Amino acid sequence: MTALPNVPPATDVPAAHVDGSVHGSQHARNHREHRHHLLIALGLAVAPIIALGFSRFAYALLLPPMREALGWNYTRAGGMNTANASGYIVGALSAAWWARRFGIRQAFVVSLAISALVLLLTGTTDDYTVLVLLRAIGGVSTAVAFVVGSSLASRVKPALLPVYFAGVGIGIVLSGLAVPVALAQDRSWRGGWLLLGVLSLLALPPAWLAAKATPEHAHAGTAALSRREIARLGATFGGYFLFGAGYVSYMTFVIALLRARHLAAWVTVAFWLVLGVASVVSTLAWGPLLARVRGGRGLALVSAVALVGTIPVLVAPGAAAAFASAVIFGGSFMAGPTAVTALSRRSLAPHAWTAGIAGLTTAFAAGQSAGPMLSGLLSDGAGRLSTGLWLSPILLAGAALVTLLQPHHEYLPSNT
Repeated sequence: MTALPNVPPATDVPAAHVDGSVHGSQHARNHREHRHHLLIALGLAVAPIIALGFSRFAYALLLPPMREALGWNYTRAGGMNTANASGYIVGALSAAWWARRFGIRQAFVVSLAISALVLLLTGTTDDYTVLVLLRAIGGVSTAVAFVVGSSLASRVKPALLPVYFAGVGIGIVLSGLAVPVALAQDRSWRGGWLLLGVLSLLALPPAWLAAKATPEHAHAGTAALSRREIARLGATFGGYFLFGAGYVSYMTFVIALLRARHLAAWVTVAFWLVLGVASVVSTLAWGPLLARVRGGRGLALVSAVALVGTIPVLVAPGAAAAFASAVIFGGSFMAGPTAVTALSRRSLAPHAWTAGIAGLTTAFAAGQSAGPMLSGLLSDGAGRLSTGLWLSPILLAGAALVTLLQPHHEYLPSNT
């Protein structure tokens, strides 16, 4: 008879070896899951790249050549962003309805596609009425994309929300690289819009794949807010309105201010790139802090830092002041949406998150609608662009004070 090999029984395998294998396998699974969620968040970040980085903020780069070529005053120039922000109000108000009616995935992808098409069409006309109409339509579509994208991102993994909002800074950087190239090629503002539209179309496939990969539970929860829930966030609605009006006035006219001061072209381009990079880095850094603060303190702190960021470029004309402003303001302004999204998650039931984000975004958009037009009117009335830009720190100070009145509310599953 052949002797069996002397194999130790299973019970002789060291427990530490078993535990190590289990923990190692779990660690590998967690790493794969985190990487998967990170890729989804990056794909969803196409929404803020297009909605804000390209459609909203790149206008600041294109405003000076458009104003020069089309003979606009500052009121007309501000009116373009007011039209965009007015459409944004409609989009934010209707975002939850679109998500319910067509499904949140479809609403996300289709609204992004419309936004890309609007960017392309903007480069094909110089008629002011048509441009205003396109900016309004783009406002609707980008608001829907941004709101439903925020809702999707908040359900994938809350810790990765800052990755989604970092898309705004990425869009600013990309526009800061693309628009000057387009302007250098044909010296026309049209090429800038056309290039942004092409880049937006190229970004649609990863956005579609990310939306498709979101967990199934991400597609529930598009109920409207109750009166009690609206009242619960009352101070935040007011503060976010003021924040939107204050920050967008700066973002709309700051490049025009630098150009009016005859700073070198490389300074304005570098300013925009520094602002965008600061936004990306800071959005990721603000996330953990804003997830811990109570009540309206998060948005109040963001408003205060953004206020400080507007001051250097207003009080000093040189490049050093411009870059200081880019770092401080860029390092704070997009933490506002992160703050109110975190507040919505804490204060509302999961089924109300999309509606909560949409409602707050509506207040934000209303402020963005009023800010540029009022700033332009003040600038035209005084004959100096800097006069209208002083509206930004004043409104941001109001935002900080109002949001401090927001009490802390913590949603519990047992709440009714």
